[in-house]
Amino acid sequence: MNTDAFIDITADNCPMTFVRVKLKLEEMSSGQTLTVRLNGGEPIKNVPISLQDENYTVSKPRADGNCFLLTVKKP
Repeated sequence: MNTDAFIDITADNCPMTFVRVKLKLEEMSSGQTLTVRLNGGEPIKNVPISLQDENYTVSKPRADGNCFLLTVKKP
């Protein structure tokens, strides 16, 4: 799936994982999509929920080696 932007937050810890994704999304236009590469554990549990709470559309996580990928659409 082609997206408009990509961010890798695998080197970050919560709550910075959500903060970095949110800052990236703020740079984007409505309707654009962002692919997020993140770790399991807290990031995969918390980042999607936090984004959905702010009305972003979030795809089901898909495996990417030892990490996961999410696609987020900005409303």
